[in-house]
Amino acid sequence: MDTNEYLDVFIDESFENLQLMNNGLLELEASPHDVTRINEIFRAAHTLKGMAATMGFEDLSKLTHQLENVLDLLRNEDLPVTSNVLDVMFESVEALEAMVEDIVNGGNGKRDNQTILEQLNKLESGESHTVEPTTSRTTPTSKEPGSFDLDDFERTVIEQAQSQGQKIYDITVSIDKECLLKAARVYMVFNIFENNGSVIKSNPTVEELEQEEFEDSFNVLFITDEDLDSLKKQIENVSEVEKVNIEEIQINQSEEEGNEEVAATVDTPKEEENKKSSNKPVASKSIRVNIERLDALMNLFEEMIIDRGHLEQLTQTIDDKDFKETVERMTRTSSELQNVILKMRMVAIDQVFNRFPRMVRSLSKELGKKIELEVIGAETELDRTVIDEIGDPLVHLIRNAIDHGIETPEERLQNQKSETGKLQLRAYHSGNHVFVEIQDDGGGIDKDKVLQKALQNKVVSEEDSSKLTDQQIYELIMSSGFSTADQISDISGRGVGLDVVKNTIESLGGSIEIDSELHVGTTFSIKLPLTLSIITALLIKMKDETYAIPLSSIEETAVISKNDIFKAHGQEVIDFRGQIIPLVNINEVFDVKQDSVEQTHYSVVVVRKGNRLTGLIVDSFIGQKEIVLKNLGTRLKDVFAISGATILGDGEVALIIDTNALVK
Repeated sequence: MDTNEYLDVFIDESFENLQLMNNGLLELEASPHDVTRINEIFRAAHTLKGMAATMGFEDLSKLTHQLENVLDLLRNEDLPVTSNVLDVMFESVEALEAMVEDIVNGGNGKRDNQTILEQLNKLESGESHTVEPTTSRTTPTSKEPGSFDLDDFERTVIEQAQSQGQKIYDITVSIDKECLLKAARVYMVFNIFENNGSVIKSNPTVEELEQEEFEDSFNVLFITDEDLDSLKKQIENVSEVEKVNIEEIQINQSEEEGNEEVAATVDTPKEEENKKSSNKPVASKSIRVNIERLDALMNLFEEMIIDRGHLEQLTQTIDDKDFKETVERMTRTSSELQNVILKMRMVAIDQVFNRFPRMVRSLSKELGKKIELEVIGAETELDRTVIDEIGDPLVHLIRNAIDHGIETPEERLQNQKSETGKLQLRAYHSGNHVFVEIQDDGGGIDKDKVLQKALQNKVVSEEDSSKLTDQQIYELIMSSGFSTADQISDISGRGVGLDVVKNTIESLGGSIEIDSELHVGTTFSIKLPLTLSIITALLIKMKDETYAIPLSSIEETAVISKNDIFKAHGQEVIDFRGQIIPLVNINEVFDVKQDSVEQTHYSVVVVRKGNRLTGLIVDSFIGQKEIVLKNLGTRLKDVFAISGATILGDGEVALIIDTNALVK
């Protein structure tokens, strides 16, 4: 059997089962006597083993089988749940993840697992025998064989088969209730049927089976002259097939009734059959879609947005009522379509959060600390492109909080705290943004020490340091190479890598803020856009050139008098609602030649980066517009203060200003 077509299904299901095992082990550590949790881990391991064996990944199957044996001892209480046992099992899951990752990258899943296998064997030592995991599973009761309504053609086929001495069977196949993709299992079973005989009819229909519109079992009317024991064994070897029941059937021919059917010889009450057939399960309402297809859909839609902008411009020059109404309807429809497509790309952030519980457990043991991780809002959704980029910054911030934020149990007790530190990972929506917060109840940030180090490293001057707010002082730890640690560890360092975290988040159009209180704790708050591909921007004019400023970074627009501008330390500034903010002239930044006419009023766009504001002087405002963000390619990736470009409705290219680079 060619297994390549099932590879994507295998990879998706493998990661899901590994995550179930990982979460189950973490919960088992908190409740060592929870047999239900052990059974859940066992089921996930059993499913993974079956899939690996079917796909031919022997090393993966072998390690999972050995892990199953240990789990079987745990659920039968022949082996206690200890820290050592859990450590070995976590190592086993890590090895399994490494093998699946190898398969994802085009490998064959081969890995030297000798050390882990020896550790698992040691856990089994002392037992007189190893219980085969599959024997202890509870086999669900399969539904009784139903009846098949046959048409004339199907009846003719059956009569010809009987005349040739072939047998007709009603075969019931029961699939594990925990199976995630039943349609794939059905496909494998039908391949076996086709190699051994002919399927005349199925109940439910083939279409319903493909759409998973059935519960945990299905029937087929099957003609064969092959050995039934061999056939049954082949089907039972398919991963997650729980039971196979084969019954020879006879045809009840009754022309008077006009209702031709094949009825099983098993005694099943007619009323019960009718009742079962009426309880049709609800069809699955979700499907797996390759992200590349969604990317292609988004690219096509982006082109449509550009054309929509062109049509909207044409309505200003073409005075035709029908044309204008058609464009208006198209605009409304495309806006709704845009929302649908963006929602299709949204992924729950728990895909990122899921990796952290085990990481926290491992690091806390390594550092001799007691840490309780609380995850809130894991169901919060973000665009897939943002999800792919946010993982590494969060890993560093959490490692940073564990290493330098939360104290040792002895230090916490001296400070009259609980010896168990608390680390909270929180995500939530607010407007068109998602906020992710990492909060610890550790020692906090010593702002005096940070400021002293900043002065020593000449990150800030003596004069500027006296004007910094507490939050601005905390942000100094995200300067390049900045660290207040007395000793550099290989786990993290405040400042060693935090500049990379900051740059990554800002490259996503987001921002990061720090709030801390000495001896109480620290909170890192990350603000991210919901999506990166289609944004709302303010179009501005600089002589003959058009630029776009993302609306998410704009605080306010204003027209100010020349008399309102004054200088402080050689920098032009204005008083904006009681706060002195610097001004940046976009003409000077992008070297746009201006007319020599002296201006008395200026158009200003006030932009924000964190808690800092800057006014951008522009020639004029055009208006708000939804634009498609396009990158500039590898050759122009380092252009100062430009984050990308967009194509306007008239075909003109407008550069998108990176306001983060201009905020002073």
